[in-house]
Amino acid sequence: MSVDISLPRQRATLAAYVSSEDRHFVVPGEVITDDAGFMKGHGTYADNANRLAASVVGVVERVNKLISVKPFKTRYNGEVGDVIVGRITEVNQKRWRVDTNARLNSVLLLSAVNLPGGELRRRSTKDELLMREYLIEGDLVVAEVQSIFADGSLSLHTRNLKYGKLPQGTILKVSPSLVKRCKTHMHSLPCGATLILGNNGYIWIGPLMSAESDLSSRSAQRITIQRSDREVIARLRNCITILASYGVQLYDTSVNYIYEESFKYSVKELLQLENQEDIVDAARRKLAQHL
Repeated sequence: MSVDISLPRQRATLAAYVSSEDRHFVVPGEVITDDAGFMKGHGTYADNANRLAASVVGVVERVNKLISVKPFKTRYNGEVGDVIVGRITEVNQKRWRVDTNARLNSVLLLSAVNLPGGELRRRSTKDELLMREYLIEGDLVVAEVQSIFADGSLSLHTRNLKYGKLPQGTILKVSPSLVKRCKTHMHSLPCGATLILGNNGYIWIGPLMSAESDLSSRSAQRITIQRSDREVIARLRNCITILASYGVQLYDTSVNYIYEESFKYSVKELLQLENQEDIVDAARRKLAQHL
């Protein structure tokens, strides 16, 4: 019988690297400000003394005179222009229903998708009959939020060639609040994998793809993922899960930093708690110095 024993590690505090401007965390009922000049945003309310208080657990965000609280865990609330990863749940007349981790399923209209080959024309009855050849239940898609309906559900589109049906890969789910809003959410990482950080909390990892090629043509090809690629994808998946479990913001820099640190251990060893603490601590230091 063998027993794995590891010595305790002494880690220095991050205070030397982190900015003195700490993020303002609040709990429900906690007073944010008693200045009447501020406006109420999402996650806030005015108490009996007309002070601005928090209604959810989260981080206070200020934009000029508008104060809102961004909750730690919540359903995805879409905004126009967001990049999302979703799963087709239903094929209806001239539209697909898509699970996007929101309160309601999103809608992808037939008129809002690229036809095979990028052909531009009006959709016909024949296209409607061939909808299941484009997308069926269970398919993963990357799309952009085009508009928001009156009931809060989202209308998506995949008219850009970089959007569409996703090929073979893996998907994982994190809290949408952990995905940092950036200029781009689709990354070709130096490790040899493609990473799509959906604003809705769904993250897709797959083999490296050329940014210039048509996504619809890539998904139509039967790609055999090599063992080395599978190991990269599995390591990335474990690294992102670790970042999410420790509440670290997810974007290309944080993922690259923890991926570099993860090579101290095998993919399987990344599942051990003490190893996770080690690499996430090192990644946090790099991020603090980077800021």
